[in-house]
Amino acid sequence: MLKDFIIAIQAYFKAHELIKAHKLWKWIIVPGIIYAILFAFSMYFFSKSVNEVINWLNVETGLQKWLDTLDQSWIGFLFTVGGIIIWILLMLLYFSLFKYIWLILGAPILTYLTQRTISILEHSPMPNTPQHYFELMMDGIKMAIRNTLWQTIYIIAIIFISLLPLFGWVTPLLSGLVECYFYGFSMLNYSFDKFNTSSFNSSTYINQHRGLAIGNGIVFYLMHSFILIGWVFAPTYAVIAATITMHDMKKRSK
Repeated sequence: MLKDFIIAIQAYFKAHELIKAHKLWKWIIVPGIIYAILFAFSMYFFSKSVNEVINWLNVETGLQKWLDTLDQSWIGFLFTVGGIIIWILLMLLYFSLFKYIWLILGAPILTYLTQRTISILEHSPMPNTPQHYFELMMDGIKMAIRNTLWQTIYIIAIIFISLLPLFGWVTPLLSGLVECYFYGFSMLNYSFDKFNTSSFNSSTYINQHRGLAIGNGIVFYLMHSFILIGWVFAPTYAVIAATITMHDMKKRSK
């Protein structure tokens, strides 16, 4: 798993070199700006709604009134930490839903970048049949919807775990790893059929190589820590890196 993880990380550096060498910037920056604008607006409104949800729960359940009557500061501290953890988990859930909406809306450009990267790596012409392109795009959308459902189930389960004392403190990390895995899964799936030489489907293969998906997803999320610039480059770099990752895995299998 560690070796797969390293391959996925290195693929981002290779993606940058490929983008520079083949002047793909217009396919990176234009959709990236659209993504960054949508991301900024959505996370602003999501954060406001999360605060309202937590405040509503505190008031409606009587939790806030009960805490106000207590003298034990450590109990208040524990509930404060618990509230922060739930806020983080809800924000991750919102980010997850936004991310998959983008995967669905951005499927045409992600499919194009995958095929363009494959063409460069394999020194082959771009496929020029609209039907083939449409099938690849629909496969990407279906995988995004599938991963949305599974990830939502896992995140909701993790939110319930977060209510348990002590166990809840590790749930943001667990939730983040789940997020990274499913996002990387969606990116790798775009080029799976082209580079996979086994009889496995993408779910079986990626489950056996979780490090590929987690590594791709982790860099994608870390890029969001660079405000605006990271937001612009994160999604398109992720799909190109995933394509390079599958190409490298194909070479390793030989």
